[in-house]
Amino acid sequence: MLTGPLRDVRYRHLFCAQVTALAGTGLTTIALALLASELAGERAGQVLGTALAIKMVAYVGIAPVVGAYATRLPRRALLVVLDLMRASVVVLLPFVTEVWQIYVLIFLLNACSAGFTPVFQATIPDIIKDERQYTQALSLSRLAYDLENLLSPTAAALLLSVLTFDALFVLNGLAFLASAGLVVSVTLPSAHNEEAVEGVWRKVSHGTRLYLATPRLRGLMGLNMAVAAAGAMQIVNTVVYVRTQLDMGESAVAIAFAAAGGGSMLVALGLPSVLDRVPQRLPMLAGGLLMAASLFPGILEPGYGALLAMWFFLGVGSSLVLTPAGRLLRQSGVEADRPALFAAQFSLSHACWLIAYPTAGWLGANVGLAESFTVLGITALVSTIIAATLWPRE
Repeated sequence: MLTGPLRDVRYRHLFCAQVTALAGTGLTTIALALLASELAGERAGQVLGTALAIKMVAYVGIAPVVGAYATRLPRRALLVVLDLMRASVVVLLPFVTEVWQIYVLIFLLNACSAGFTPVFQATIPDIIKDERQYTQALSLSRLAYDLENLLSPTAAALLLSVLTFDALFVLNGLAFLASAGLVVSVTLPSAHNEEAVEGVWRKVSHGTRLYLATPRLRGLMGLNMAVAAAGAMQIVNTVVYVRTQLDMGESAVAIAFAAAGGGSMLVALGLPSVLDRVPQRLPMLAGGLLMAASLFPGILEPGYGALLAMWFFLGVGSSLVLTPAGRLLRQSGVEADRPALFAAQFSLSHACWLIAYPTAGWLGANVGLAESFTVLGITALVSTIIAATLWPRE
């Protein structure tokens, strides 16, 4: 029997749309790595790194623009059109013959995602009014991301045993079409547009200005940087540490990534009941400190078991920060401002990743992994301290 927010058919369909789109995107991540390897050979890592940077640039640049004008457009139509555009772009990837074509399509794909995701996130609190159920909805969303990280590589491996990697792009296109079908099957509340903000630049920057003018959200910005610093170290350098430092195989790399996902899932399942009794400031700041603490043992060049424990607690810390973030945004603005606020969070948090990803990669390649653990651990710790300073207790 369905309980909590899943009892609402609108949320249920939107959640299924999110899960479907995430599953397809996970397959494309694997297929894109194989496509880069086919086109660029030994330069595949450079191609993927550039594609990842382009993805972040699209997220940072496009989300505020969509957030500025989202209240003027019918939500359901906007989400469906963006899903259809994502499907159209991703099915072109099997026909790519040059590296520059990857870059163009990745920008277009993630520009659509940068529009879709904040509008999608801002719609949920207008559907789920009860704060406890909304917290449960945020936990389900976090679980969906974690499950995608855990299951997509396995699903891709099974599919690649009977299909070519080009077929994964087609499956992602079908997933986006299914997502569009689920969105169009329900009636969504209209976006509120109570206050007109004049001027193009003021419209685009409205969400960011509102975000940075709110003390608790300035604290969230500091925690965004902590999440990016710790997460970039884990995502970028796990394969280097396991394969080079520990001389272990691909399955060990996958298990190391799964350790972080497992910690994150554990928190996503248990946090709603905690937030019924404790204001979110305490667990979120604790999450930032835990992420920093999970990096510092890396200075001692730990073995594989210790690395798994480090990544598990890093996953716990990141979920303590990310799961309640939607509650914080919901509490920080009126309904008319939610699309702009969610777009600002999407853009500003990915700006942190845009800094952290190349930093983690450059330090790991040119300075050393122990030094990378040190610098990014300090970054996470200082960012959390700044967040605690900016975020009032009251």
